[in-house]
Amino acid sequence: MLTTVALIVLILMALSILVCTVRAILGPSMSDRLVALDTIGINLIGFTAILLLVQDTVAYTEVVLVLGILAFIGSVAIAKFIEGGVVLDRDRH
Repeated sequence: MLTTVALIVLILMALSILVCTVRAILGPSMSDRLVALDTIGINLIGFTAILLLVQDTVAYTEVVLVLGILAFIGSVAIAKFIEGGVVLDRDRH
């Protein structure tokens, strides 16, 4: 029962990632693309967590943590780029 539900959830999450990928490519504005990329990151974290349950292992726990960190850093970098156009401030005095 749990395996069937988990497989259905994995299929729905894969479809969500596909739709968000299309939105990230065709998005009319940079903000729409940022939201789509955030959603892809969150879906990948959930997808990996569901795989942890299905395979009954903890081997991907570090992968979930790294995906979360990378999604956060990517979101902050893109948001800063949208806001001011500069991601890294190199003019430190």
